[in-house]
Amino acid sequence: MSAKNRPSRRTFVKQIGAVGAAALSAEAMEPGTEAAYTQSNELPADTPRSVHPTLNRRTRGWLRFLWEKTTTPDNWNADGVPHMWWDRYSNPVVTSYGRFDLHNSSYALLLMADQTPAWREVYTDIADGLARRYPTYWGAIDWLTQIGDDPRRANYPDHVMAAIPERLRGNYNRIGWTANGIEPWGLSEDPIGSEGNLFFRGWFNLVLGIYKYVSGDDKYERPFDVTGYGDRTFQWDQHRIAELLEQQYRARPEGPHCENTKIWFPCNAAAGLGMYFYDKLNGRNTHRPVQSWLEYARENFMEVSSDGKLQTVTSYYDPIVNHKANGGPGAGVGNAFLLLPQDRELATFLYESAANALGWNNPQEPIRASATGLVMARELGDHTALERLRAAAEREYDPRYFGPQQEQFGWWFGLNEAYPRGQRSASMMVSEVGTDDAWYRAFEAPYLDKYDAPTIEGVDFPSLGIYQAWNDTESGTLHVGTYAATPDRQGHQSDWRVTNLPNPNNVVILCDGEPFQRYAIDSANSIRIDGTIALQHYQIFTGYRGPNSQAIRPAQSHERRAGATATTGIAMSAVSNLQQRPSPNARAATRSFSKSGHVCSCCSG
Repeated sequence: MSAKNRPSRRTFVKQIGAVGAAALSAEAMEPGTEAAYTQSNELPADTPRSVHPTLNRRTRGWLRFLWEKTTTPDNWNADGVPHMWWDRYSNPVVTSYGRFDLHNSSYALLLMADQTPAWREVYTDIADGLARRYPTYWGAIDWLTQIGDDPRRANYPDHVMAAIPERLRGNYNRIGWTANGIEPWGLSEDPIGSEGNLFFRGWFNLVLGIYKYVSGDDKYERPFDVTGYGDRTFQWDQHRIAELLEQQYRARPEGPHCENTKIWFPCNAAAGLGMYFYDKLNGRNTHRPVQSWLEYARENFMEVSSDGKLQTVTSYYDPIVNHKANGGPGAGVGNAFLLLPQDRELATFLYESAANALGWNNPQEPIRASATGLVMARELGDHTALERLRAAAEREYDPRYFGPQQEQFGWWFGLNEAYPRGQRSASMMVSEVGTDDAWYRAFEAPYLDKYDAPTIEGVDFPSLGIYQAWNDTESGTLHVGTYAATPDRQGHQSDWRVTNLPNPNNVVILCDGEPFQRYAIDSANSIRIDGTIALQHYQIFTGYRGPNSQAIRPAQSHERRAGATATTGIAMSAVSNLQQRPSPNARAATRSFSKSGHVCSCCSG
């Protein structure tokens, strides 16, 4: 990617030490960030209508912000601190860690990549920026610092104690305390090769799968470093992570521990989704034991009345003390979102139960916005709930364009902070990308032929943006839509390439319906286009009619590499420990109830 004409990098990347939500006040904003783009300049234009997929203006603005976040250097090592725009502030003590921003941000990115499958390079850069931050000190900071039992557990504040069963109060770790080092497991220095900590490796595997699909690159299928306790380094690759997950699900039908002693429903659903996607991309079957876990969850993590109505959903199950923390039907909508590609029937049941409980289909009942509810309503064609939830989000969640030229977009939630709140904004953006069942379809990996199809490369982003990159195989036409991603670059020249052409000598190009001649053949299968940074639509007649055979998977071999089959000793020990202990009877577990289900608001709806 060319750096020419790129706007200067923001200068506020600093070592800010321990920063809390107060540090994100309006006073922390850069001068001119809000509404600084003068009326004399044209605001970024809306995306033109098309029969082929496009990125709308909000999505383009979010892409611009994600690119800024992921390509701005910061330090996630023990001697540094992530930039303050990485969300470590939402839902304190449960998801108040930067990695939750990383994996949440990957969801809309996946859908954006499916909107423009003939343009991958910027999505690849962003996906890599998310993935490489994950196996760091700050990525696993809870596992690396929350050692043993919580020393404060006898003195929790009243609202924390209230969420703990009375028989356990004063001698039980709050939710969010990962408890690395407690018996019977002892200290696990490796945040991946452990029995607990599914919160970390389950979502990490999902992020790696998204990187693989977006890019076609096998970077994370080769060994990479993972930061462990005491700054030790461990080497893993995605194949071995997926293999460990498969072994742990076979060993524990109730699911691996997300934090020590607690098996979270949404965390296991996310891990299962990552394994499902991994299998689609690699032709494997690691997800099979997760299907058994799904049956276990149906029987043990949900209470259904005799007339078939959902009564409660388990947020987490602690098999050590045999206790389940439950929420009402509304608490299951976050699970439904993560389960939809894996088990559409179960996800639909959970969503419909939540929609009924929360009044989304009752025009006379006031409702509150829900990011996951909004996505599920779109996915399942629940148009009444969709329109009501969309209106509620517009009313409650504070959507705004921002940046020096109003070129970025996010959801601000009335928090008066310097940047859009990362986890919550990322969750909302999933509903802005694509139509109908875009989330469900994405995990079927529908565009595996894109790696060999005509592809746009060398785009000078963020000066020039691409809102459409679609190969119409019926007409043999590549549709490309461009715009000024940085508005003050409007009208400047910027060249880019089209590669993977069957025969560049036969290419014909129209720009906004008129013949376009400013291009040259620069290799046996590519052309270079002398373009202008502007809102334009190109029809590039390539002659590409699709792959000759079934969709081609990412270029790498599906065979396991030598040495990739071995699981670390730590991992094998974790699996052995699981097999030595029988699972308790979850049906006999004690129960507590919280309307929110002891989970963050985005998961509970």
